[in-house]
Amino acid sequence: WDSDAESVRAIRDEVFVVEQGVSEDLEFDLNDHQNHHVIAVDQNGNPIGTGRISPTGKIGRMAVLKSARRKGVGSAILAQLISLAKAKGIATLTLSSQVHALPFYREHGFIEQGEVYQEAGIDHVQMTRSIN
Repeated sequence: WDSDAESVRAIRDEVFVVEQGVSEDLEFDLNDHQNHHVIAVDQNGNPIGTGRISPTGKIGRMAVLKSARRKGVGSAILAQLISLAKAKGIATLTLSSQVHALPFYREHGFIEQGEVYQEAGIDHVQMTRSIN
């Protein structure tokens, strides 16, 4: 976070604040300083996607710029976050998926847990995945 906060903020601002209308106060939280962040860059080194993982294995703030979607960027970010979790000995991953992204996370082994709920005015579902 300390070295790449500007890039992470720019991606999340574009995806969550501008596209989805999430309040900036909700999008950027104190957890940013405690989590490990991953950044995807294009061939020219421009940041195009990001995600974070907490020390307890909670994945969050997955965001890919519109121009880079459907090109495997999100899958690469998620694979890196899973790899980081494995290296830290985390056995179970959790995340809060927007309903429209459920198929993406299912493809990566995540399973829904519970009912749809609102977070930042957007429908979400809790998901988990075992690391084996």
